[in-house]
Amino acid sequence: MGHPLSNYGTKMFAELQMAIAETYGVETASRMFNVEPSVAQELNDAITHQADFLERINIVMVTEIKGQKVFLGTNGPVTGRTNVKTTDREAVDVSSLDDDTYELSPTESDVSLSYAKIDAWAKFPEFHAKYSAAVQRQIALDRIMVGFHGTHAAQQTDRIQYPMLQDVNKGWLQQLREKAPAQVMSSGKVAGKVTMGAGGDYANLDALVHDAKQLVDERLRDAGDLIAIIGSDLLAADKAKLYAKQGSTPTEKERIESAQVIATYGGLPSFSVPYFPANAVKVTSFDNLSIYVQDSSWRKQTVDNPKRSRVEDYNSRNEGYVIEQLEKAGLIENVEVLEDAA
Repeated sequence: MGHPLSNYGTKMFAELQMAIAETYGVETASRMFNVEPSVAQELNDAITHQADFLERINIVMVTEIKGQKVFLGTNGPVTGRTNVKTTDREAVDVSSLDDDTYELSPTESDVSLSYAKIDAWAKFPEFHAKYSAAVQRQIALDRIMVGFHGTHAAQQTDRIQYPMLQDVNKGWLQQLREKAPAQVMSSGKVAGKVTMGAGGDYANLDALVHDAKQLVDERLRDAGDLIAIIGSDLLAADKAKLYAKQGSTPTEKERIESAQVIATYGGLPSFSVPYFPANAVKVTSFDNLSIYVQDSSWRKQTVDNPKRSRVEDYNSRNEGYVIEQLEKAGLIENVEVLEDAA
């Protein structure tokens, strides 16, 4: 027998249902309804605010399920001079015409909250905000997970077989592997892995990040906005090495934490991002990564399910992952830290 929803919890959930219906301009939230595009934009903004990483990249509302990329950047210089006495001035097309389209996939984010949790939250005046934030935060984290781990969009997804949501959509890393394999390094001296440490492919993380930057098209390499996203295992190995060398006093440790570990590697500002593969480094710019959402596709329903002693929040929309300029990304993956690296 599950935890029954208390009378007060029932009352608060009923008020929540009415508030949701009012927010979205529908009669009841317990039946599936279409979210108006303007409100879908607000909902996407709320989800984006749940994760710092999502606030740094592009979350784009588009009208069509297939179409042209929104932020096609330039792939080279446009400045020069023409002798107009003999030659017409010619405008240069510098967009990346080889890969300028996107396609979205149906995506479901269905979140359940137990009666026990609803009862615990019902005591707080900000119950509605707590509930909404819990749903939005999970969708935000899932979006990041799919972006870094998604390899394909299955007709029927399987979270048991693919716990990192690999089958929900093709994420940024998979698109780079498929569309620009020359910009992905996954093997070094030893097939199937890249080694870091004494005697390895790279002596340290600085050298590895430097080479990841070299995978970016040279015309875009020094634009000034490139960053490195570094996996947690590689950061941990570098931190351990720094502690071993310098970490004898609390002040030294503090300096290592704040200045050297997540600051700059290979000359690039470096970041640790949730769910990024622990043994990889990706170099790109934040504004080169996008998630596209069809503005008219969001559907929502919030229901009480006493059979499972829980409340269920159903959300579906068409969305997809986009690298705006493939040439502006480099990836080194399958990195193995050698024992003596630390």
